[in-house]
Amino acid sequence: MKEEEKLKATKHYLVAISTFAALLVAGNLSAYAQAPSDPQIVGIVQAANQIDINTSKLALIKTKNRQVKEFANQMISDHTNLEKSVAELANKLGVTAEPSDTSKQLKQQAADEMKKLRTVRGSAFDKEYAAHEIAFHQAVIDAATKTLIPDAKNAELKSALEEAAPLLQGHLQHAQQLQQSLQSGS
Repeated sequence: MKEEEKLKATKHYLVAISTFAALLVAGNLSAYAQAPSDPQIVGIVQAANQIDINTSKLALIKTKNRQVKEFANQMISDHTNLEKSVAELANKLGVTAEPSDTSKQLKQQAADEMKKLRTVRGSAFDKEYAAHEIAFHQAVIDAATKTLIPDAKNAELKSALEEAAPLLQGHLQHAQQLQQSLQSGS
């Protein structure tokens, strides 16, 4: 890989990571602030799902790459199903999602990332989207394992978050494979 391509890939990765710094902050909430309540956890999970659905819908519009389209369709399907499960569980438990500083930050940062993604085209878009998905899923996994799961008070909510972890890990690995494929040009 040329030095310029390495710098560009690093830049894309850093932009994606900074966009979802709120989730990383959420991963450390216990150390700095009051832990999120179950309704706030539901709000954070709903925001994260909607962010990935929206980003992946944009990818379907912008990409011509078959692998990127397949990945985006999978993200839309999986996160839509996760969102339905979260909504059903919240309804069953009588929990209404509440906004939190974390969910508000996520939404704002997602809007900023969408603006950036709308400005890139072609293979540059595909690489930016893959880098975004890697950073996003890593941040979600970190937040879930460090804060959301430990701080969930309701056993069913905690269990649902734990059950989603392997799916999210699979998404991360798939995004990493996609990124490698895009970098090698296959």
